[in-house]
Amino acid sequence: MEKQTTCQQKPFNAKEAKDKIVNWIKDWFAQNGPGCNAVLGISGGKDSSVVAALCAEALGKDHVIGVTMPNGEQKDISDSMRLIHHLGIRYCNVNIGDTYNTLMATVKEQLATLDTEVSNQTIINLPPRLRMATVYAVSQSLNGRVANTCNLSEDWVGYSTRYGDGAGDFAPLGGLTVQEVIAVGKELGLPIDLVEKTPSDGLCGKTDEDNLGFTYAVLDRYIRTGVCDDPHAKALIDDKHVKNLFKLQPIPHCEI
Repeated sequence: MEKQTTCQQKPFNAKEAKDKIVNWIKDWFAQNGPGCNAVLGISGGKDSSVVAALCAEALGKDHVIGVTMPNGEQKDISDSMRLIHHLGIRYCNVNIGDTYNTLMATVKEQLATLDTEVSNQTIINLPPRLRMATVYAVSQSLNGRVANTCNLSEDWVGYSTRYGDGAGDFAPLGGLTVQEVIAVGKELGLPIDLVEKTPSDGLCGKTDEDNLGFTYAVLDRYIRTGVCDDPHAKALIDDKHVKNLFKLQPIPHCEI
């Protein structure tokens, strides 16, 4: 998607952004769930860490519930627990491994009857969808509202799973780029290694930037200023942006 204008990037004020989002969360809950809990998946990465901290500041730690959801074994589960203990929030652990294995085996079996194999995208996207179903199951049993943890940079190029990590009831980071999320995380006083943890989906063994084909620094600058010095990266970003806009829009329907 060709950006029509360019502008000079203004200095980002992390404290101002943090305070604005905290107040927005308070207002959102006042209108859409007075007294409800914020429930979210905790991966141990920067996005879920920052969202959990913002919700804790806005609602109080007793109204934030984290859900850890390893698929069998999760090497960095200690990061999730460190964040939970740092904030002092309630949590539960739901291992999706058995469910994933059972469902995937059945899908493979049935696709074989259609002379088709399970695609790589199916394998990658099934865990996030199971995790979101799990978060909603917990949320609906605890008077909750589910926090989406995607940021603007991911949304811009569709780097999320529809009805997986792309779902939720409210999105505190929807207006922040990756670099801005990091700055807000530091403003919140979160452990620096969690805030600066290399983004990865934890599924394919690659970093987000490896999968995307460009860095978040390049993407963030393009989003905020319209400037991208690398023609190849610009073409990739524009292509992904256009092709993935549907993920952020309501389900289309025919007007009668």
